[in-house]
Amino acid sequence: MSEAGDRAIPTRIAETLDRMGRSAVGGIAEVGLGAILLWQSVYWVVLGRHREQPVRMAATFERCMEVGIRALPIVTMLSVTMGVMFAIQGIYTLRVFGAEEQVTIGLGISIVREFGPLLTGIMVAGRTGSSLAARIGTMRISQEVDALEVMGINPVRFLVAPALIAMVVMVPLLTLWADLMMLTGAGWYVSVDMGMSFAAYTQRIIDVVEIDDLMHGLSKAFLFSILITLVGVINGANVKGGAEGVGRMTTRSVVLSISAIIVTDMIFAFITTRS
Repeated sequence: MSEAGDRAIPTRIAETLDRMGRSAVGGIAEVGLGAILLWQSVYWVVLGRHREQPVRMAATFERCMEVGIRALPIVTMLSVTMGVMFAIQGIYTLRVFGAEEQVTIGLGISIVREFGPLLTGIMVAGRTGSSLAARIGTMRISQEVDALEVMGINPVRFLVAPALIAMVVMVPLLTLWADLMMLTGAGWYVSVDMGMSFAAYTQRIIDVVEIDDLMHGLSKAFLFSILITLVGVINGANVKGGAEGVGRMTTRSVVLSISAIIVTDMIFAFITTRS
């Protein structure tokens, strides 16, 4: 090997380590920024009225409409479809052991505890989290955020707090709706395939699913709503390079939101099943 090649290998290693270090530092900085945004949002929600700068209720209601009401059609359609799919796979798997009658146990617990909040979080991240990142990113490159600061308006109170309130309120409600639609879709297929009446199916679900299972899923939905909001805002605030930068950070927001949701779901499930 030539002397130039010998010198190139340490250089490439150093460059790789440098990129890894910069990425790690950037990730830590984004986590810190997320913590600051969360704290400031809670501060303005609680104390904004005392400082005569309350969080805008009109903007909050508009965000609630965007996050929740306008998402109902797609959440309903996908939830019913996923419920049918879970029923098909559950019956097919249990039929091997001759225990397909027990499919309602798996459906009730798995949908309420895991799949309802997970599917809802992923749909909200792809639909609302991306739009939040794009909206703030567009305002960033058009210097509207800087204009708010010049006018003495806190950007966190004006932009982030309404979105966070809407997410925290509507994502758990969407999760409840998704649970109901999944169980309804699964119940329809169970009735058709196994000849079980829908009333009997409903009673079995009521017997199986407990309040703790429901609160488990809603707690996840609450955490997911915070993650989606913070990831969207952070990526929107870091937009650079015009329209291309907005598209790049919007895509990054969706990827990071879904990744954070899945990792958080895994950690949450591990901790709660060990208690």
